[in-house]
Amino acid sequence: MEILAVIVVLLVLLLASTWSSAKSYFAKGRLAGMEEATLEIIRGVCSHYESSGQATPDYVAKAVEAVRTFARGATYEKSIYRYQARLWIFGDAIGAACWRKGYDTCRLQMTPREDKIIVALSMNELLHLTSLAHLGFKKMMPNDRGFEMLRFSDEEQALCGTSAVEKLERAIPEKHRPSQHAANRQALIRRWWSAERKTA
Repeated sequence: MEILAVIVVLLVLLLASTWSSAKSYFAKGRLAGMEEATLEIIRGVCSHYESSGQATPDYVAKAVEAVRTFARGATYEKSIYRYQARLWIFGDAIGAACWRKGYDTCRLQMTPREDKIIVALSMNELLHLTSLAHLGFKKMMPNDRGFEMLRFSDEEQALCGTSAVEKLERAIPEKHRPSQHAANRQALIRRWWSAERKTA
């Protein structure tokens, strides 16, 4: 009976040792796989967060260095948890750096050159400006006979037209901007649609 009890205890110890070894090997392989995958990710994403002529952001360099120089703890399970925490920081740093690079690249593409100006116009403003530009071009032509009569139908339409033109004028650098055009247009509108005319 005592021999049977000893055999049972030895079998239990063998099973426990086998389970512990298998769990340890699994954790060891998992951690090694995480480390290898992380190094491959670092090599792959470098081109996405690094900008030519600019140093790598400090927070990215620190996160990458923390992952590369990871020191394993007493057990592989604890090491996995510590490594995961560093991976979260690493992922957050890489994401922020990639966003910043994309934002800066888009801003450079959208920023006009020194000799160019970008003006944001609504569809209504653009329609007013194209009509005014077309009419102005015809009036400047020597062969214009002036048979086509185009007029603002009311004060609101005239104000919308001058507002669209003013938006263009505000985009012109101040030293080249016409100073009296807007006031002249407003005066024309006030004189034509005066209070007396409205009440008449």
